[in-house]
Amino acid sequence: MQTDEAPPLVSMRQIVKRFGQFVANDQINLDLAAGEIHALLGENGAGKSTLVKILNGLLQPDAGEIYWQGEKVLLKSPRDASEIGISMVFQQFSLFENLTVAENINAAFTEHDTHGFGVRALEDRIIEIGEDYDLNLDPNRPVHTLSTGERQRIEIVRALLRHPKLLILDEPTSVLTPQEAEDLFLTLEKLASG
Repeated sequence: MQTDEAPPLVSMRQIVKRFGQFVANDQINLDLAAGEIHALLGENGAGKSTLVKILNGLLQPDAGEIYWQGEKVLLKSPRDASEIGISMVFQQFSLFENLTVAENINAAFTEHDTHGFGVRALEDRIIEIGEDYDLNLDPNRPVHTLSTGERQRIEIVRALLRHPKLLILDEPTSVLTPQEAEDLFLTLEKLASG
């Protein structure tokens, strides 16, 4: 019987990933729809980060398939993931301490990106995204003067500038204060509803 229901944004089917004899992911199935927030829970070594790195193209599965909006995809790199609408914010930030917020965000964009910004336009977008999602940042502030939560905001804003349909946050609250974690949850609710 056919249904008019749209396929999930992403489906992972029978995903297997091994590192030598160690099986990090064993026959994982996961469906994610637009507008949803999911948390992968489990102890250290349970394979959570491995699974999201597969979805971001950093790792390739040993078996299984990934579907994006019902179409099978091969994610061989983070660029492949980005091109279809997947962005990831890692637990370990990749920021240059001596650069400003805007300079750090700009450094993430290469000549291969289609989101090239002039300096003023980039600063305006940082402020606009900050206002829209409570990720307020001063584009001209040096990174070394920022809290851990503010540094995470840089990474999230950088990901949002790519207009993702799926945003993956790898252990986002592990480095945050309780108040910063609460603020992040409010931001995620706004992102999911927008």
